[in-house]
Amino acid sequence: MCSILALLTGTVGAATMMDNDDLYSGYDYSSAMDFSAMDDDIHFQQAIKNSMTRRPMTQSRLLTGMGGSRPATRGQPRTGLLRSAAPSTASFRGGMPPMTGRPLTGMTSGDENRPMTAVKGVGYSSAGGRQSGFERGRSGLEPHSSQTPEERVRQLEARVMALVEESCLASCRNEDKLALDRAKEASAKERTLIRHREQAGLIDSHNLELTFVVLTNLAHQYAKNELYTEALNTYQVITKNKNFNNAGRLKVNMGNIYYKMGQFPKALKFYRMALDQIPSGQSSTKIKIMHNIGILFVKMGHFPDAITSFEFCMHEKPSFRIGLHLVVCYHAMGDRAKQKEAFQKLLQVPFDMENEDKYKDLEEEAEKDPQTSLVLEVIKNDPMRKLERRLRNEAEQCILTAAKLISSAAGEDSAQLTEAYDWCVDTLKNSQHSELANDLEINKAVMYLRQRDFRAAIDTLKVFDKVDTKVASHASTNLAFLFFLRKEYEEAEKYAERARDADGYNAPALVNLGNCCFQRGDLEKAKEYYICALDNDASCVQALYNLGLTNKNMRLYADAKDSFVKLHTIVRSHPQIIYQIANCSELMGDIDQATEWYIQMLSLVPSDPDTLFHLGGLLDSEGDKQAAYQYYFDSSRFYPANLEVIDWLGSYFIEHQVSEKAILYFERATLIQPAEVRWHLIIASCYRRAGNYQRALAKYKEIHVKFPDNIECLKFLVRICTDLGLKEAADYAVELKRAEKYKEMRDERLKSGRPSTSYRSGLHGSRDNSAASRRSDDRPGSMARPPGTAGERASLSPASPQPAPTAAATPTPSGPREIDASYSDPIGDPMAQRPRTAAFRPAAEDDLFDDELGDDLLPE
Repeated sequence: MCSILALLTGTVGAATMMDNDDLYSGYDYSSAMDFSAMDDDIHFQQAIKNSMTRRPMTQSRLLTGMGGSRPATRGQPRTGLLRSAAPSTASFRGGMPPMTGRPLTGMTSGDENRPMTAVKGVGYSSAGGRQSGFERGRSGLEPHSSQTPEERVRQLEARVMALVEESCLASCRNEDKLALDRAKEASAKERTLIRHREQAGLIDSHNLELTFVVLTNLAHQYAKNELYTEALNTYQVITKNKNFNNAGRLKVNMGNIYYKMGQFPKALKFYRMALDQIPSGQSSTKIKIMHNIGILFVKMGHFPDAITSFEFCMHEKPSFRIGLHLVVCYHAMGDRAKQKEAFQKLLQVPFDMENEDKYKDLEEEAEKDPQTSLVLEVIKNDPMRKLERRLRNEAEQCILTAAKLISSAAGEDSAQLTEAYDWCVDTLKNSQHSELANDLEINKAVMYLRQRDFRAAIDTLKVFDKVDTKVASHASTNLAFLFFLRKEYEEAEKYAERARDADGYNAPALVNLGNCCFQRGDLEKAKEYYICALDNDASCVQALYNLGLTNKNMRLYADAKDSFVKLHTIVRSHPQIIYQIANCSELMGDIDQATEWYIQMLSLVPSDPDTLFHLGGLLDSEGDKQAAYQYYFDSSRFYPANLEVIDWLGSYFIEHQVSEKAILYFERATLIQPAEVRWHLIIASCYRRAGNYQRALAKYKEIHVKFPDNIECLKFLVRICTDLGLKEAADYAVELKRAEKYKEMRDERLKSGRPSTSYRSGLHGSRDNSAASRRSDDRPGSMARPPGTAGERASLSPASPQPAPTAAATPTPSGPREIDASYSDPIGDPMAQRPRTAAFRPAAEDDLFDDELGDDLLPE
């Protein structure tokens, strides 16, 4: 009690307590501790006056440490020391002799002097210089822990194990970074635990199992985070420690790491070292290691050694995956006989999973018994059912893959391929996996499709017409697909309906039905089928893509874009999908989004001329002619036959007064469409704009020879010959008058027979209406070019002989159109001859050649 009191007064420091402030009121304490009358104590006051400055050094240090202040110098009051020495005063007043050594801090009457232990008792230590006096005093008031070193060790072990479990759980959730952090923290805690054992003298009770678990988990997390060097170092620490039992098995993990690093010889070395340390009773582990060794030999190209390993595994414990690997090795060596033997061994692998009919029987019972219905709901997707489904799918995949390898070994000979497939089908039918024979038949039909043998594929699939199974539904789906490719839409729709009737949840069958409706123009019905297919299978990318195309053809551009964006999240970086998103954005008027998507497509297909053409049109619409020229020029390099690109580039050079370069592009257009008079007239106009009138005149004469009734050419000939003072101007003026009257007569006759356009519009219809009718093809994403396009540029139109070019209109981008390279009569359709009813010549025909040349026939 005395030492506690000294501590409390020491924490107060040098402050003086009030006389009436009794901190211990209500408590019983010894009279020796009563210091209320110390002011009247003669001995105490004498000690203050005479003996304060001659106290021993030990006492001064003690009181200073307890009071939290430095020793007082001569002549200064020592209030803190007085309060700290109160217990000693009480004892002295009770009859004790004056103290000459250290003060008695906790003594009652009759006790002997005890050693000075109060400093340690109140929490002081050698490290006290790093703490304040108040903190050192407060730590002494805290109750001492009653834990033993063994209990402390158990708590630390529990904490380490909890961190290991957290690391394992995070690894199962694929949170590799968090798992590694927890593993490192567990390793640090485990080292702290070891040091605590050493300090407590409990090193003999070291938990080797805990250390093994911590290090193994740490190495595993290093490997999952692809820190292979750190993982190998950790495994080396474990394997070199002889205190760990069966640590040699971890050499398998080291072999796996070397396998991932591509160091196959080192991986093989560690696999064999691990194999040597596996006890003879653990055959399953040995087979797994031998399987890994066989795969390593395959990677290294040592197929005989790989076959030896796989044969051993198939003899000890056969499995479907090992059997498939054995077939692959024999296929690589070209041994067809051994390959068939390995396939027969593969079919003999026992498959202990129960049939799916078990669940069908439960479904029938569930309709009658509610209790059975509850059980069925529980086991329908429980972990055991998922495991059965995964193992069954793995077995079927291995068997079908092996059968395909055997069939493909026959080469390109159709007869040998058919023989190989027939052998595999017969072998499957005689095995426990007979239900896979139908799937192999469908694969046989697919093989015929790859060989372009549609008739054989159709005959193979028609075998399943009368089979009421899910395989029949798949066969009908493939038949519908084949007939659709052959443009036999009625047959395609019939087989698609048959596939849907056999399996109402067959999404490809619904897609085929939607395609047939789309083809005949019933877009609403096609859209319903696509939506139904997506309801049955949300990941059916064909239905999602076709739904977007349907909405696009229905001018629902926002819905179409949503479909393509959803598809983009499923199938990343697909050029067709990105093109459709960009085109929908363009149709919606969102130029910025369209440009961004087209640029993203260019990163995937840098040489696509259509994308470059679209980008050029978008930039042209924004007024950036220079950037538009670059994209149009690149599009022309990759696809020189695009007339719209040629038209734009030629117009671009005419606008910039560089007619010589424009001529090069328009000459290319004349090679593509030699019967189109427009390109020839533009070339002649370019010569005239460049000031080369002789070349222009020669070109106009050449055009007049090919197209003698072209009024535009005759007008320019009359104008040039008049400007140059040539006598030929009068002759061309007569021909111009004749051509105009001939045109008027023809128009009257055509109007009397059937409605028709004017001669001028018929002649230049490809020029005036080319932008509106160019993109009339069925390509998804096509759009008609609105008025104000390349055909309406005054700089390209030869109808106006004005020398100065006008500003070109802005083209709207569209895809490349099909080029009509066929030659047709430039004059047009031959005029229908009326029956001859008179022998005399009409007066109108005589007047045609008798009229004199007037000034009104000359161009302005």
